[in-house]
Amino acid sequence: MKKNILIVDDAAFMRMMIKDILTKGGYNIVGEAADGVQAVEKFKELKPDLVTMDITMPEKDGIAALKEIKELDASAKVIMCSAMGQQSMVIDAIQAGAKDFIVKPFQSDRVLEAIQKTFG
Repeated sequence: MKKNILIVDDAAFMRMMIKDILTKGGYNIVGEAADGVQAVEKFKELKPDLVTMDITMPEKDGIAALKEIKELDASAKVIMCSAMGQQSMVIDAIQAGAKDFIVKPFQSDRVLEAIQKTFG
């Protein structure tokens, strides 16, 4: 069965890029969100198997949205995405419950590897 994924990024072209990689990898994209507020709403509505979450977004950043999603569902699988490979953000994201971290620009094999590892 195909796994359902929610893509969260404030840049439409980034969402399109991730969607392309995941669709080719055999995943089903159930929704997209442009900020952390939408991410939490879509998570409640769609109950995806996994969320790819950008860190730097308007309204609510990815780490705040991640924490909220984890409160709703402790077993939620979230992979963080960010252009900034800053150690502190990676650590914050992992401590908040992220399963993995992908750095932009995306390499499709790294994205798919992170997702396969998360579904283990």
